[in-house]
Amino acid sequence: MTLSPARVPATGVRRLTTTLYGYAFLDDFVLLYPVYALLFADTGMSLWQISSLFALWSITSVVLEVPSGAWADAVSRRRLLWIGPLLTAVGFALWVAVPSYGAFAAGFVLWGAGGALGSGALEALVYDELDRLGAAGRYARVMGRARAARLAGTVASLGLAGPVFAQGGYAAVGAASFLACVLTALTATRFPEHRVRPDTAGDSWATTLRTGLAEVRKDRSVRGALLLIPAVAAVWGALDEYTPLLVRDIGVAEATVPYLIMLIWAGVTVGSLLTGPAERLGPAGLATLLAGAALALAVGAASRSLAGIALVSLAFAGFQLAEVLADVRLQHRIDESRRAMLTSVASLGTELATVATFGMYALLGTDMAHSSVFAVLAIPYLVTALALARSRAATARQ
Repeated sequence: MTLSPARVPATGVRRLTTTLYGYAFLDDFVLLYPVYALLFADTGMSLWQISSLFALWSITSVVLEVPSGAWADAVSRRRLLWIGPLLTAVGFALWVAVPSYGAFAAGFVLWGAGGALGSGALEALVYDELDRLGAAGRYARVMGRARAARLAGTVASLGLAGPVFAQGGYAAVGAASFLACVLTALTATRFPEHRVRPDTAGDSWATTLRTGLAEVRKDRSVRGALLLIPAVAAVWGALDEYTPLLVRDIGVAEATVPYLIMLIWAGVTVGSLLTGPAERLGPAGLATLLAGAALALAVGAASRSLAGIALVSLAFAGFQLAEVLADVRLQHRIDESRRAMLTSVASLGTELATVATFGMYALLGTDMAHSSVFAVLAIPYLVTALALARSRAATARQ
């Protein structure tokens, strides 16, 4: 049967999105998520040691982020998307096989490397494949749904973590997480990829890096869109790692922690699904969104109650929505040949800011409760909201 011209793009988009949503779901279907901070604490790690592990995770990404993005523009992006989850699988295996500071550190290095390989490569592959099919305008909706699928994987893993942990402890949730990573890698091999790559990967790597950074320096709109991503993504991304400790501090049993974390991520999933309708938000709307989410985070964390956890969920939903919208703005402003690299530059900024947040959390957490630290770290979002509002006002005066 011969497909009509309209049918061919629809089939191509369907294959791309189906693979993307499956990949996103499996990539975050990690039963270790709600309990690995508890694993570290139960192994005898101090708050400073736990924070240093999180920082090592981010530092690994910092070192590899931009080189891996430039590499993704020079070679197969699909290849990097299946190698990354396999590295993460090895890291999870180390955590449960030989739980110790050294094993945790090695696992985070492998996880950071795996994440760096996929960072930038996934967004670039999806945008370019949609563009090839004449559907680049669907990018915001598609990536919003992909984030929702990713969060659905997180929520599903949180729901299963409790009973699996109760039956088999850390070993059981670790084995399930290892299997999920392997399935993620297998799913990645089904991504379509039609981009014509340079014949000389070495020259292309250097050229992509040099010209991409030059574009950031000379183009104010690209620079602003790039800086917005870490401003929105870093702090709440770091706070996410401490949410089990925040939840446990309100007095619930450890077996209940995964379910309350699931409540938080259910809200974030809803935030992702609102990306399409919210795509038209300008700087003023985005500023309002960030300010409201910051206030919800501060009040919710400080209340140290179940209702407060619901407010934290609402805040994270707002931050997630803002993060996807920031990515959309960047993708619309950059060129295909440097897309993965510049997306990785934005991720690099996020990782650097995340490392700083881990250090700040450890410093504040020495003398303050987790709830107080969460409330204090809402302040950067109020600053970002104010900067966006001023930017909008300055543009209106011109």
